[in-house]
Amino acid sequence: MQRDPAALKSALADLEQRNLRRSRRVSPRPGLVNFCSNDYLGLSAHPEVVQCFADAVMKYGVGSGASHLVSGHTLAHAILEEAVAAFTGREKALVFSTGYMANIGVIGALADQKAAIVSDKLNHASLIDGCRLSGAKVSRYRHNDVDHAGELLADIEPEVDSRLLVTDGVFSMDGDLAPLPELAGYARSANAWLVVDDAHAFGVVGATGRGTCEHFGLSSDDVPVLVGTFGKAFGTFGAFVAGDADLIDFLVQKARPYIYTTALPPAVAAATFAALEVAQRDTWRRERVLAHARRVHGVLGLPGTQVSPIVPIILRDEARALDASRELESRGFLVSAIRPPTVPAGTARLRVTLSATHSESQVDGLIAAIAEVVGEVRS
Repeated sequence: MQRDPAALKSALADLEQRNLRRSRRVSPRPGLVNFCSNDYLGLSAHPEVVQCFADAVMKYGVGSGASHLVSGHTLAHAILEEAVAAFTGREKALVFSTGYMANIGVIGALADQKAAIVSDKLNHASLIDGCRLSGAKVSRYRHNDVDHAGELLADIEPEVDSRLLVTDGVFSMDGDLAPLPELAGYARSANAWLVVDDAHAFGVVGATGRGTCEHFGLSSDDVPVLVGTFGKAFGTFGAFVAGDADLIDFLVQKARPYIYTTALPPAVAAATFAALEVAQRDTWRRERVLAHARRVHGVLGLPGTQVSPIVPIILRDEARALDASRELESRGFLVSAIRPPTVPAGTARLRVTLSATHSESQVDGLIAAIAEVVGEVRS
């Protein structure tokens, strides 16, 4: 991009012309029911979580004041890390400030220019960027095509020591699950690290909300590197990497986004611990949000099996997705239109996300509105 105001205006106009220009919303928006938040369990405004945050602010202050390795690592962080390790069935966990930083940090620590990475084509941008920034040789396999992943792993040169197989657990735009048992088998055979970003499964998927590993009955030996976030089902902010003790200690030494940034505010860590406790106690939240998602999916007659709170409605054309989103908003429902490059060209969509805070009448109202609006948009 040239340093030329005209070039910027031209680039923005081109995005506008192709219905790809993004804009921000100021939330919350009065009178709208939000069906595009990742607050799956409805914990972001839960009284116990909010109170814990307020109490911790009075104790620790607003910020942590330094990186974890200087003076920013507090008792609140240590307690949260122990709780996450126990919840995920790992020896240790390491708290990061964001999910983006966690993915870039773990991939960058385990892979360098001499490494090889095999990655799902529909992985989250943070995984894609982590692979690119590592400098490793990256090969991408067709979405959820385990045999293709196995072929790419087998093609890695024998002299390559560091090998990674990288995937989301639940894919953020499609809501489908990665075939982790098969991927774990291929990773083990290739002596590769299996890195799973379970951001959209943590707290929701699995018999007790422990994510895709629990759903498939996989151990830490099967999935040695588990990444998750707190800003979705747990309603707060931040992320973690969980694994064996040596892995976590290695990340403390080598994960640059962890080492060289200010620690997550202690009050957020404390609030996240409270959210984790509420989620484990209020099992109805997980059951309710998944029931909502299955209802939307089933009544609208969408393809596949619904296993997560994310329900995509593929409209293909960017303008149609935008029109449908605007029409739903006029009827009181906030549903985002997702367009390239977030999703592949030709797969623009409405991305509906459900929450335990939604009532049955709100869900039924959304279903009726979508059925009518999408019918009009497609005609």
